[in-house]
Amino acid sequence: MKDKTYRYILFDLDGTLTDSEEGIIACALHAFRELGKPAPPMSTLRKMLGPPLYKSFREICGLPEDEAKRAVKVYRERYADVGLFENKPYEGVTEMLSALRDAGLTLAVSTCKPEPFAVRILEKFGLSGYFAAVTGSGLDGSLDSKVEVIEETLSRLGCKDITCVLMVGDRKYDIEGAAAAGVDCIGARWGYAQEGELESYGVPLAESFSKLTELIIKGHSL
Repeated sequence: MKDKTYRYILFDLDGTLTDSEEGIIACALHAFRELGKPAPPMSTLRKMLGPPLYKSFREICGLPEDEAKRAVKVYRERYADVGLFENKPYEGVTEMLSALRDAGLTLAVSTCKPEPFAVRILEKFGLSGYFAAVTGSGLDGSLDSKVEVIEETLSRLGCKDITCVLMVGDRKYDIEGAAAAGVDCIGARWGYAQEGELESYGVPLAESFSKLTELIIKGHSL
């Protein structure tokens, strides 16, 4: 990936544009209480920051299928009213988005968070105007993998040339989803990745929003 010119920049949401840890963990704890289950340790709960919610309850927390489905339902009941706004944009986000937009790039959000929640969060924090498309998973279980979300985003943008697309995300799910969709990816070091998680994929990494902006706009060799 050397000296590539990108036209479309896709962003993950949680851990990339906003710090949503408080709300996600609070809603997960609420779900375990409602199910009468002991809560996992915080080290396990933090692994839920990134992957699809059902996958988190099922594979990371080890709940049986029926309990994982119930946990998702209870989690979303609290999240829809309270948890989604236990959240805040990272410092420097608006400056980065403004710089990329002013450079003529088309920006979009590709998140495994349910799309209605993603839209409300972006609107709440005054970020929605930066994005030509906001794509998330469906509350009905559709688009439940990162690659599906990315491909749907590209369809909405009318993008036919995936060589000019760059995904920006903070977890391995973003890198793997981008690879499966055939698009490049930059890892956001300020997010929720486990130690060494991003480095193991060999993709370019950005330490800050200013560095990310420089990598994209100045045509740095990726």
